[in-house]
Amino acid sequence: MHTSSAAQLHTTAEIASQPACWRRAIALATDPAVVAALPARGERVAVVGCGTSFFMAQAYARLREDEGLGETDAFAASEFPFSRDYDRVVALSRSGTTTEVIDVLRRLRVPTTAIVGTPGTPVTELADQVVALEFADERSVVQTRFATTALVLLRAHLGERLDRAVLDAEQALADPLTPDLVERNQFTFLGGAPWTTGLAAEAALKMREASLSWAESYPAAEYRHGPIAITDEGSLVWVFGTAPEGLELDVAGAGGRWIARDRDPLAELVAVHRLAVEVALLRGLHPDTPRNLTRSVILDGTP
Repeated sequence: MHTSSAAQLHTTAEIASQPACWRRAIALATDPAVVAALPARGERVAVVGCGTSFFMAQAYARLREDEGLGETDAFAASEFPFSRDYDRVVALSRSGTTTEVIDVLRRLRVPTTAIVGTPGTPVTELADQVVALEFADERSVVQTRFATTALVLLRAHLGERLDRAVLDAEQALADPLTPDLVERNQFTFLGGAPWTTGLAAEAALKMREASLSWAESYPAAEYRHGPIAITDEGSLVWVFGTAPEGLELDVAGAGGRWIARDRDPLAELVAVHRLAVEVALLRGLHPDTPRNLTRSVILDGTP
């Protein structure tokens, strides 16, 4: 549906390019310079970003810590606790110009690494080491491929084998989006594993940014503790990972449409990217130019 309109969008092209970008990131993760720039085993690490980058930071932080590689925290850059001691801080920034990330890097006195889509920017000038993912940079305002490619790079650096994730993403791009998904009026995304709560938050953000949808996100086990009250026949409830036992029946009982697939959760995010575009087009919106948004938040007085 809306194929001819979607085909003309920068956002659509960038969404479709994700499997290829992921393959490049997996290969890049073994580059000695990249290995040296990313956190070493045992380092106490903080990861910062804004918006989408913050949600990717949350996913990576939980994965790294759960793998026993070192205590790892994630913060929105504006909330960074400078009183804490870290061995390294990793900053995620597609544009390299985000004010809050620049402010954090200016104040830090510990080793820093920036993962960016655009080199030669203030963030790269302030960081001690830089991993540039120019091949995943984007023209669109709404982030898709840079964020997922950065997380693939970080997951590969943790030692994950991601061949299946790439294949799952290709399948997510090929599967049809049926009207019973696109014509919903409320979307809830649930993290079925601790690391996927950040992905669920990012899925909800994509729906809000691109299609101005009513979208929410929660850890899956929290859904019964209040949020299920909004579920009705117009709701879509989408789980990233494994759902708590019996939750599907609870959603069905409330009238909601349930999705929980046996795919890599990051590939499921690719499917949500496509859904956000289709819902936007159905509502007469232009996903390349979302309301009230710019590609980077640059506040007064920031270079």
